[in-house]
Amino acid sequence: MTTKHRIRRQFRIELRERDHLPPHVHLTGGGVDVLIELATLRTDGNAPTAVLAEALEWVWLHRDELLKEWKKWHP
Repeated sequence: MTTKHRIRRQFRIELRERDHLPPHVHLTGGGVDVLIELATLRTDGNAPTAVLAEALEWVWLHRDELLKEWKKWHP
């Protein structure tokens, strides 16, 4: 598991090397685990609204590099 970004020191956006399709990252920490699909930004799970909004914005801005890394770990 690789932490790609931290939000408010408590939350992390993680790309997990051994994970399932579709390509996604996890927003974790503070008792949350939200799956964020890279292609659609669809979410599965619950997080505080402001934290989720910040996470989605960061993932959107870094989606290409996240997809590239996903493909590296999941050929």
